[in-house]
Amino acid sequence: MDLIRLTAGAPAEGMAMGASGYLSTLGGLLPLVLMVVIFYFFLIRPQKKRDKEEREMRNSIQVGDEISTIGGFIGKVVNIKDDVLTIETSNDRTKLRIYRWAIRGKEAEPTDKVEAPKE
Repeated sequence: MDLIRLTAGAPAEGMAMGASGYLSTLGGLLPLVLMVVIFYFFLIRPQKKRDKEEREMRNSIQVGDEISTIGGFIGKVVNIKDDVLTIETSNDRTKLRIYRWAIRGKEAEPTDKVEAPKE
């Protein structure tokens, strides 16, 4: 009878699942919990921070800012209506309408041009 109980997974007489059983279960779950924490701090949290910075940048675009799009266009914002921006892309005043999500970033403000030294 004892052989049947041991092979079926039932504890033998006098043996009950005690603290060591719970510790082994916790020991098995600890690496999984540790991996989730590591993924959060090294992957998920930084990505959320980048997404928040991008969203703030796109919402701070104003008329007159020079921007670049994800398609490679560079232009000056001339009109903003909800989530659609109109940009002017060249000297001949070509205008494009783009969505706000298509903005890659603001172009750097031109600084005062420094003249090259004359020889």
